[in-house]
Amino acid sequence: MESAGRAQDRVPRVDPYGFERPEDFDDAAYEEFASAYLVVLTRRALKWSKLLKGRGRVQRSGTVKRYIRKGVPLEHRARVWLGVSGAQAQMDQNPGYYQRLLQGEHNDRLEEAIRTDMNRTFPDNVKFRKSADPCLQNTLYNVLLAYGRHNQAVGYCQGMNFVAGYLILVTKSEEEAFWLLDALVGRILPDYYSPAMLGLKTDQEVLGELVRTKLPAVAALMDGHGVLWPLVVSRWFICLFVDILPVETVLRIWDCLFNEGSKIIFRVALTLIKQHQAFILEGTSMVDICERFKAITRGSFVTECHTFMQKIFSEPGSLS
Repeated sequence: MESAGRAQDRVPRVDPYGFERPEDFDDAAYEEFASAYLVVLTRRALKWSKLLKGRGRVQRSGTVKRYIRKGVPLEHRARVWLGVSGAQAQMDQNPGYYQRLLQGEHNDRLEEAIRTDMNRTFPDNVKFRKSADPCLQNTLYNVLLAYGRHNQAVGYCQGMNFVAGYLILVTKSEEEAFWLLDALVGRILPDYYSPAMLGLKTDQEVLGELVRTKLPAVAALMDGHGVLWPLVVSRWFICLFVDILPVETVLRIWDCLFNEGSKIIFRVALTLIKQHQAFILEGTSMVDICERFKAITRGSFVTECHTFMQKIFSEPGSLS
């Protein structure tokens, strides 16, 4: 009987998106946050249902921006993202285009690059396992293949698999995930995933300059130990915080990213650094500082996504 109980304890606990909870997951703290957050979500869901009633495509407006910053309920998320990002308009104007891309001509290099990353994408998510039915690896492969054929200047770049994976979990639709990926890679974050990654490199430098202005002590510490910004934040930018921050927090960040663009990434990064400034400043070497930047992406501050999102719009101050 006892061994059966112990086996029961070892059963992986899975969140609503299919991710297994880690061994050291703090159930009690999460339950406390979740019960309070549920009240917020219920209230937001009623407001969103009222706002969207009788509307076709969701369009940007002051009201929509305010609503998005306070959180989009999961049942409305795909529709809102598609509307404010322009992805819905692109999809409506190009009927059948996605299917035609899937039937396009073979490109061994592209297909091999995507296949290589399939098993590395969310090994801790039960929906992406080969044993899952349906297995989302197939869906993910299709979305990335279609995108590589659609945007040949980009093709496929590591990091896109994580972004596309989240889009699939939210939309539950290949075609919608494809058009949202197009909005992100093609318009919202241009040159993040191109071979030279110029947009990505530029934005990392911009973050460095913002830290120099707003948090000079952190900038001085980084300079003193020769820590370059790409060393500590490149994954934040490339994966758009996927696999770095908790799922619900990432989705709240993306709600705003689709509507307001890349400045949201700076707001998140600056808030993380500012909140943990004292902890970062205790860093004594390059390795130690890098470890501290990993540590600040865990814990109750980032789990409590509602408070966290309020902070990203107040803590960093204005961004020119």
